[in-house]
Amino acid sequence: MALHIVLVEPEIPANTGNIARTCAATGTHLHLVRPLGFRTDDATLKRAGLDYWYAVNIEYHDSFAEVQAKYPEGRFFYATTKASNRYVDFEFQDNDFFVFGKETKGLPESLIHANPETCMKMPMTDKVRSLNLANSAAIIVYEALRQLDFKPLG
Repeated sequence: MALHIVLVEPEIPANTGNIARTCAATGTHLHLVRPLGFRTDDATLKRAGLDYWYAVNIEYHDSFAEVQAKYPEGRFFYATTKASNRYVDFEFQDNDFFVFGKETKGLPESLIHANPETCMKMPMTDKVRSLNLANSAAIIVYEALRQLDFKPLG
């Protein structure tokens, strides 16, 4: 049993490190889609993940299509400010994939337009464009875990 976070072309190493730490704490698998905006030996990335990297199940992919091809039975949910559905409007299941875009641009428009029924947003004021990527990933993973009665945690 596991959930999956997919980061499509992440740019900020501290965000990815924080998400990796959340993955270690929750047993969530982390998928990083290239190109990455940092090197995987970046000190900020390693520092944000602390000494929990050994507990992160991490996979690297050359494209999002590669992720989909490797997991053809996967249910993919797309986090975007351009969605009409809220993340709490979905019933999540074990092995769901939560897809996030790069910090400065979000997900590619092609993914959003191709998947409107599984795009989700987090309610927020109009004072900001978006929430921090690491915070968004943690909010959604913990909502999925709550719905699953935290069973993937063992």
